[in-house]
Amino acid sequence: MVISCNRSPERFGIGRPATQHEIDAVNISIAPDGKGLPPGTGHVAEGRALFIAKCAPCHGPTGTEVPQYRLVATPDDTTHTRAIGNYWPYATTLYDYIRRAMPFNAPGSLSNEEVYHLTAFLLYSNQLIDSNRVISARTLPGIVMPARKWYVNDDRRGGNEVR
Repeated sequence: MVISCNRSPERFGIGRPATQHEIDAVNISIAPDGKGLPPGTGHVAEGRALFIAKCAPCHGPTGTEVPQYRLVATPDDTTHTRAIGNYWPYATTLYDYIRRAMPFNAPGSLSNEEVYHLTAFLLYSNQLIDSNRVISARTLPGIVMPARKWYVNDDRRGGNEVR
C-alpha cells in the first residue's frame, strides 16, 4: 500500500475499536458542577491519616512544608503561593486532580472513597470547610472556592471550541 504524504489512510488495519467498558474505565472527567462524581463520602479525620501515609512524602505533613508542592494556603495568605485555598476555582477540580494524578508514584491507585477523604482533609486544611463536614457528590459542588471570582469562563466562538 502506498501512502501519500498529503493524506493518511482511513484505517491502518491494526487494533480494534474500544469496547464501551474500556471507554467507561478511562472516562473519569469531573465537571465543575459535579457531573461525573462517583458515589462515596469523605471525612476529614480519615483524609488526615491518608494524607500522612500517601501524600506527606512529597507535600510535607501539613501540605505547607515544600514550597514547590504546597497545597495549603488560606484565602488571606499573603505569600502569593498558588495553593488550593487561594487559587483553585472549583472544589470538584480538586477531586478530579487527586483521582487522576495522585499519588505521584502511583497515579489513579486511590479508591473513590480515599479521594473523597483526601479532598475533605485538604478543603479543611485550607479553612474552606469545618472538620465535621461530609464530602460527597451532592455536597462537593456546593463548596464555593474563594478564587472562583477571579476566573473568567472562555465563551469565545469560532475556531476550535471545547464542548
